[in-house]
Amino acid sequence: MSEKKVIKVGSRKSELALIQTRHVISLLKEEYPDREFEIVTMNTLGDKVLDIPLPKIGEKSLFTKELETALKTGYVDFVVHSLKDLPTTLPEGMAIGAVLTREDPRDALVVHEKFKGCNLNTLPKGSVIGTSSLRRSAQLSRKYPSLIVESIRGNLNTRLKKLDELNKYSAIVLATAGLQRIGWYERISEILEPDDIMYAVGQGALAVECRKNDQEILDLLSPVYELETALKVLAERSFLKTLGGGCSAPVAVTCNLDSIEQKEDKHTKLTLKGGVWSLDGQIEIIDETSTYLSYTNNSKKCKNCPYKGKAKELSNYKTQTAGCSKRCSSTTEEEDVPKKKQKLEEVPIELLKEDPHEHCPVEIPIGSDFMGKCPYLQKDPEDVKKVLEDLEMKIPTQCPFKSASKEISTSQNEISPSVSEEDEYCGLVPHGKAEIQDFRDAALLGRKVAERMIEKGASEVMAKARATIHV
Repeated sequence: MSEKKVIKVGSRKSELALIQTRHVISLLKEEYPDREFEIVTMNTLGDKVLDIPLPKIGEKSLFTKELETALKTGYVDFVVHSLKDLPTTLPEGMAIGAVLTREDPRDALVVHEKFKGCNLNTLPKGSVIGTSSLRRSAQLSRKYPSLIVESIRGNLNTRLKKLDELNKYSAIVLATAGLQRIGWYERISEILEPDDIMYAVGQGALAVECRKNDQEILDLLSPVYELETALKVLAERSFLKTLGGGCSAPVAVTCNLDSIEQKEDKHTKLTLKGGVWSLDGQIEIIDETSTYLSYTNNSKKCKNCPYKGKAKELSNYKTQTAGCSKRCSSTTEEEDVPKKKQKLEEVPIELLKEDPHEHCPVEIPIGSDFMGKCPYLQKDPEDVKKVLEDLEMKIPTQCPFKSASKEISTSQNEISPSVSEEDEYCGLVPHGKAEIQDFRDAALLGRKVAERMIEKGASEVMAKARATIHV
């Protein structure tokens, strides 16, 4: 690759996606100050299809298809993703060239101002918790039966605005990492520990996808590729791949990598805990096991750490990452100044109240979130009743446009890229400093936990969840 070549980086157009992409570029600029990077933005299928619930569209490549097409054709050189958005099997010729140091993978509770100081245990009985995640909903319903879980729609900014201004929700649950990346970590009322609410596979990690045979880009990415994160997310992705899970079933994990007293040539213990729930949380299947790796963390702990400069906030959040709950030795006084928070979108309260989704007479189950406004309710809310009358319907039990979901699903299947044979590492390129056996053992750990859960009936629980969502 010529040193003068501008490196084109693909990204979705959303604010959070651009923040993540710029973060990766900033780290690469530290390593390669003379290189030029250009962000190429585009909408994905998940951004374009606005009137169909996400699980009904199809799970694979929902937010990555167009970006991967641009990558395959050479229009961009690499793409930045939230790892949890990436399918466990990538299109042929594609690879995850790097995963960055994982940010906090846990979920966070954000409460309405009137409940400031409350947490999930102290919120009043009947408080409404907003989420559109099946995983969160199932666990919340199981562990906090006195609370009411309801769907909340919109991007992160919109959800925060709805919490603050609609007085409908007592609190909402979001990913800690997303709040941190967008500058709203100070809104966090409670970090939900994994023993309470397990997190999503890959949550908190950024992945850089590139062409598998593009060695120059792979070399370029190597300085930001974090081995400890790779070992954890490989076990998680192998677990999910073996289960055959996705966004239409409540599946969650926790994963830890701990130093141990040397056991022969082994230095660390990798532990994976997996969980599957029924949609109502009444059925729970959990399993946990460990493996031993030769991996030794000899690197400077906070190199490229996304928490750098936030020691005060992180100590309050009881971060998992060893060494980060106290002041980093490489942090300067200037870096202790919190990053300026992003402004929430200036959405008038009238528009939040008149959001067509809020007036739809069809109850949309949690996990069937919409990406935008449904054409069916594109008119003023006052016209909804007339629209229903014109359709000779009273209060429908399912969306009048339900048939379109089949067309979208068919279309998605037709444009899905071909995939290679079973990839032992779920798309990850082995880290240059990793023992290949460690990668194999991490992947095997994920498969082992999944297989033990399948023996306990996990497949049947997940099948029922999918059947309900795809009705």
